[in-house]
Amino acid sequence: MKRRNFLGSVLLFITSCSATTNNSEIENKPEILRFAVTDVVEEGKLKRDYEEFRTALEEVLATKIEFFPVKSFGMAAAALQLNQVDLLLAGPSEYVVINARTNAIPLVGVTRPNYRAVIAVPAGSPIKSAVQLQGKTLALSDIGSTSGHLGPTKLLMEAGLDPQSDLKILMLGDNGSLENFKQGKVDAWGGSAVDYQYLLDTEDASENDFPIIAKTDLLPSDVIIVSNNLDSVLVKEYKNLLVNNQDKLINALAKGESTKKYKGSKLVSANDSDYDLIRDVYKAIGEGDLISQ
Repeated sequence: MKRRNFLGSVLLFITSCSATTNNSEIENKPEILRFAVTDVVEEGKLKRDYEEFRTALEEVLATKIEFFPVKSFGMAAAALQLNQVDLLLAGPSEYVVINARTNAIPLVGVTRPNYRAVIAVPAGSPIKSAVQLQGKTLALSDIGSTSGHLGPTKLLMEAGLDPQSDLKILMLGDNGSLENFKQGKVDAWGGSAVDYQYLLDTEDASENDFPIIAKTDLLPSDVIIVSNNLDSVLVKEYKNLLVNNQDKLINALAKGESTKKYKGSKLVSANDSDYDLIRDVYKAIGEGDLISQ
């Protein structure tokens, strides 16, 4: 998922809704489940890219599924908190914020093939490792993007660098970061392995032209989150149904124009501790309040 800038106002927006949250449990199986996606703000795009998944999900859960369009990440989180949404597909960075601000439950993880972050430099650069980025300029994507911001920042931290003071980080978006990198306006670029491959393909280049100096392990999975207002026995049943029918669900999910990234994905158990990497980076960049409970 591509992540838009959401730091700052998100915390205030979600917190302002907490006083009216309805935490009463729904004991019986609901007739309708409302489904939202955190980074899809247009209703038309939601239907275009997720209609086949909605239909498959409806068949697997034997329950009517309705789209719940949201205009921002903050609205998606607040809607879940206010019992306006039952199911929410979120990226790793959104999950840790939602988890800190609501009692929502991670139902299943949605893996993404080659979902990792890399840092690359131009051919001939004297920079051979992340630690040598001290005092240099690094282009990244969007604030809060797991692979375009948090993942590369984690690589800096592992190299012993302070991302707030040891180098200059420019948040330039997907296209802007790549363009500045290609034009030699920055010393290095950090982003997803998928975007890196896109760079090689569009430039008819090889890894020798843009050497990778650091790479993460696979990043935490995206998450299908379920409202804590649903009965716990029902939540367990839903989880089993999703995992046992994952081939059908993933095939449907990967057919959207912007969801091809899920081709080859799997539905797996979502362990909260898998997302500590994201929490560590938020704290390191001075945004610990965003994920504090």
